[in-house]
Amino acid sequence: MALWRGSAYAGFLALAVGCVLLLEPQLPSLALRSLWSSLQLAPVPPGPGSPEGRLAAAWDALIVLPARRWRRVAVGVNACVDVVLSGVKLLQALGRSPGNGKDHTILHSRNDLEEAFVHFMGKGAAAERFFSDKEAFHDIAQIASELPGAQHYVGGNAALIGQKFATNSDLKILLCGPVGPKLHELLDDNVFVPPESLQEADEFHLILEYQAGEEWGRLKAPHANRFIFSHDLSNGAMNMLEVFVSSLEEFQPDLVVLSGLHMMEGQSKELQRKRLLEVVTSISDIPTGIPVHLELASMTNKELMRSIVHQQVFPAVTSLGLNEQELLFLSQAASGPHSSLSSWNGVPDVGMVSDILFWILKEHGRSKSRASDLTRIHFHTLVYHILATVDGHWANQLAAVAAGARVAGTQACATEAIDANRVSLQAPHEFMTSHSEVGSRIVINPNEPVAEWHREGISFHFTPVLVCKDPIRTVGLGDAISAEGLFYSEVRPHS
Repeated sequence: MALWRGSAYAGFLALAVGCVLLLEPQLPSLALRSLWSSLQLAPVPPGPGSPEGRLAAAWDALIVLPARRWRRVAVGVNACVDVVLSGVKLLQALGRSPGNGKDHTILHSRNDLEEAFVHFMGKGAAAERFFSDKEAFHDIAQIASELPGAQHYVGGNAALIGQKFATNSDLKILLCGPVGPKLHELLDDNVFVPPESLQEADEFHLILEYQAGEEWGRLKAPHANRFIFSHDLSNGAMNMLEVFVSSLEEFQPDLVVLSGLHMMEGQSKELQRKRLLEVVTSISDIPTGIPVHLELASMTNKELMRSIVHQQVFPAVTSLGLNEQELLFLSQAASGPHSSLSSWNGVPDVGMVSDILFWILKEHGRSKSRASDLTRIHFHTLVYHILATVDGHWANQLAAVAAGARVAGTQACATEAIDANRVSLQAPHEFMTSHSEVGSRIVINPNEPVAEWHREGISFHFTPVLVCKDPIRTVGLGDAISAEGLFYSEVRPHS
């Protein structure tokens, strides 16, 4: 009705201006333009009728709960307190001024911190580094915590995933990780922490944020991003792994979520190898039939990633969650498709992403000839998500991929539901489903936002993301996406 009324007004105004032109043909064109612009209707803001509004409404219709739902979810093993603050303000408080940027794989001093921060802020790139000096780190963490504007949040993939699951009051959540007093206070009441997981001091991760165009001396950030550093030994050695696995027998979960393998990058090769074998042994102790989801995170050590792929970790888990950087890094480390690509050029090409996901499930996933449990991968990048599953093992994946994408828009904007005025549709309008073979061309329709295709017994579900134009907070977004996708997923019992 409103649309019809708007059209009628526009028609009436056009008629009125036409009459003026007929009666006063000598009226200066400037005056006419002024008259027309003053009469024109205001542009219609994005809303229910916009592509964003239509896509959000289509998601809401698609997102239905699975027939068989999880009741008890166990999550481990990395947890910490994230201290989020302005990077420039912290470095100024530490008495630093911007010099030349230089990357350091491990930070040993305040000077290393300043050089690494300048290096990454200048590129507008995210990075995460280990700070080796315990006393110096604790001094910096104390200063950071007390700075005006510093905020404390639940941190660590496991804790963030547990926190997201806990928003569903009918779920019981077990969290194992190094939980100190501050983190315990921040956790949802619905999250149970076994006494063996509690420790006297918190593990702090400092998240230094900077905005697009922010300046510090001659330095200017091309994009908004963050630089993370910590001196985190508990998570680095995955100290809570055994506590986690021993807690499962009593807790009796029907889904297990594991994360924190990336935290081992600061350890020696020998310790990494030993710990990975213990991870595989621990996972194999989990009763058959309980799916295990592994959440990957940012890594720089190709040997560690290669070991995770090849040392039986992938075949031991049922599901993987990762983003575009982790996917390409995995392919580079294990010589997969498109591994000669040094980095993505803008939005990751859907066909290339699809090829790598297909390769992971074909090479390391479950098949008639391979005793592997891996049957599902949830890939997320800023503008779209893909769920790839081996046929016959998962149900409700159309709802799951849509729910994962929807939570990306609501959490980044800090809104209960998608606000069509605050998000934008940036996904490719059309794409090829493969680059290594003859793929099909798919055109995205906001009214039917989940595209599906199949390749040799593997199904792909693709949906765009409605990207928040002015994000409130992006830390932990990937963890929320994976948790939401899992919440709506239904595992089919092993035949």
